[in-house]
Amino acid sequence: MFESAEIEHRVDKETFRQQEPLLRKALLDAQYDLKEKPDFPVLILIHGFDGAGRGDTMNLINEWMDPRLIRTVAFAAPNDEALARPWMWRYWRELPGKGRLGIFFGSYYSDALFDRVKGHSDWDAFDLQVQQIQQFEHMLAQDGALVIKFWFHLSREKQKKRLKTLEKDPATRWRVTKTDWEHYEQYDQIRKYAEHMIRLTNTADAPWIIVDGEDANYRSLTVGNTIINMLGARLAEEAARDKRKPNAPPLLAPIDDKLILDALTLDQPTSREQYRAQIDKLQGRLYHLTRHPRFAEHALVLAFEGNDAAGKGGAIRRITQALDARTYHVVPIAAPTEEERAQPWLWRFWRYMPAKGRTTVFDRTWYGRVLVERVEGFASEADWMRAYFEINDFEHQLSENGIIVIKFWLAISKDEQYSRFKAREETGFKRFKITDEDWRNRDKWDDYRLAVSDMVDRTSTTRIPWVLVEANNKYYARLKILQTICETLEARLHTAKGESALP
Repeated sequence: MFESAEIEHRVDKETFRQQEPLLRKALLDAQYDLKEKPDFPVLILIHGFDGAGRGDTMNLINEWMDPRLIRTVAFAAPNDEALARPWMWRYWRELPGKGRLGIFFGSYYSDALFDRVKGHSDWDAFDLQVQQIQQFEHMLAQDGALVIKFWFHLSREKQKKRLKTLEKDPATRWRVTKTDWEHYEQYDQIRKYAEHMIRLTNTADAPWIIVDGEDANYRSLTVGNTIINMLGARLAEEAARDKRKPNAPPLLAPIDDKLILDALTLDQPTSREQYRAQIDKLQGRLYHLTRHPRFAEHALVLAFEGNDAAGKGGAIRRITQALDARTYHVVPIAAPTEEERAQPWLWRFWRYMPAKGRTTVFDRTWYGRVLVERVEGFASEADWMRAYFEINDFEHQLSENGIIVIKFWLAISKDEQYSRFKAREETGFKRFKITDEDWRNRDKWDDYRLAVSDMVDRTSTTRIPWVLVEANNKYYARLKILQTICETLEARLHTAKGESALP
């Protein structure tokens, strides 16, 4: 895989001097074209062997292009904030928006590679990380991102020569660190695992460009021409096409029109007295569970979806009453902002993922892609169809990293919704809860009924199932939600029912 990068590629000074100004102009022109018509972001990943010119290349890109329009991030070992969250969290946060370039010096590939080199992961764990990377980059590509990946290569002998040359010169001695020499001693392992990783992630969505890093002129022209060719081709493609999306096979309703929601008995008998007798006990139980020592090894994500006026807000308030205000965050999800539309669609949810020992409550969630965006036509059929896989993968990553995810669908009947809408209109302090959009959504009740059933069928997994809550009776719904949270936490934390958090 690296053979072609070890045959001593060179470009003489005169050739470089002639080509550099033309290349710089082309790169700037393309960068400003991207800024003027921000249809997609560009993500450039810089990896390779120490001494192969990675830092010089990163600086050169910023010199040749407008650095004000480039977000450059050099990733070191994860800090405590990153270690308390899923490993991909810090990369999601730094993605460039549409119309911008991002340069990652080191990235998720470094995590996977050096975990394996240092023996922190076995082959299975390594391949799992690589698979997650493949899926992440495929999702970026499906969202329109241009991903350009460089591996700067040196043979073992040339790496040693390069490090010694830098170390010998007082002006560059500082650039050679103890870690560089440690990596030199690990050269064979790094090469072995890097080749495996590159082979599996060298995809049509995001191919690797392997560059001989010995000669600076060759390296610089190769990188510059690669960027302008890939970026120029994408700009031309965007200008030529009419934004057509690939078609997806349509989903069909069951031929008997019987859906999962139809199996619910929405009116459940729970009196006000029964509610009062149980609510304090359940809240106390939740209080102790979120203060249990083992909860500090996890985080909790509560995802609420449901019919308009189904009681999500009331249920959330009964949960937060049992939580320490310093340890939870309620995130209401509305239409995406301009900043959020410039990012991959899951970006705005990733950035709210809680650290260990904390809770995030989502009032509406990532499921909007397969609900309102599907029904209202805000997302193409191809986009919301692929979202089922992306959601399952997203939730699986959260669970693998110790986040306990519980998702609720609050279901009410159409008649009950009408009664609640009218009551809101007639109650002064509740009028803000009812809008014209709520009434318009009722006209698409059957469309939402099908979309919700498809959502449950395709995203209710053994690890993270949907909890369908019969919510015509608010008392019953609130108790069921609290009961479910407590039982789930007890199972995950391996505690006895009602076990105290106190030692």
